[in-house]
Amino acid sequence: MTNWTAMRERKAEVKGRANEPSAMFTRCRVVGCSRPARAGTGDGLDTRFCRAHADHYARHGSPYRASYGAREINPYRAAALAWLEANQSDTYVANTVDRVATLLRTAGPHVEAFRLRGLSPQERAKAAWARLRRAGIDPRRMVAAWLAVEMIIRDDPQAERKTEFKQVQAAKLIHRMASGTHKRWGEGPTTTELHVYPRPRGRVLRHIGEALEKACELLIEKHRLPALEAPKKDRA
Repeated sequence: MTNWTAMRERKAEVKGRANEPSAMFTRCRVVGCSRPARAGTGDGLDTRFCRAHADHYARHGSPYRASYGAREINPYRAAALAWLEANQSDTYVANTVDRVATLLRTAGPHVEAFRLRGLSPQERAKAAWARLRRAGIDPRRMVAAWLAVEMIIRDDPQAERKTEFKQVQAAKLIHRMASGTHKRWGEGPTTTELHVYPRPRGRVLRHIGEALEKACELLIEKHRLPALEAPKKDRA
């Protein structure tokens, strides 16, 4: 049996299971949600969440907690970047910035956003680092993104404190720094433009966030976050 035959059979088997509802999964695990989990509807294999909460989990890193808005987290990002610039000669700061720079250098060749189809989540994550490198984004801005997430979660009394949520929040911030591919052909009324933006969700964000967390972990361990004060914003 060839690999392609095995892959087709596996795909057909998974599709068959996804289309067959199971009576065991009649309720989404999110408290207060009355919808059944996807495995109980013939709409997938997810045994934990309904379609709405599964999508929310993929985009935000939590099935119920939404991502922080720009007005909430931007003061923290500014404070973190200012702290990094003021302490750029610190051994741990320099080491962390160098680790992120290494992620950029070793990400492989640049891949246009419209050529990501068919790539694995890990390959798409590397392509995101390559786009950041091509755009010339300062590694300190990426470190500041992770510090900002750590800081805002520290100050949020209702925060989601799971590591996966942190990873996704930080990944979404740096994903926006160079998220798409933009092409332009011709001049005047015959100009043609192409703008393609990869969707920031799923395993891609987890891979990006995990790599960024590993790069920053020593800095977080050696420098306590209370030293990175940022203005606290009222939350409605």
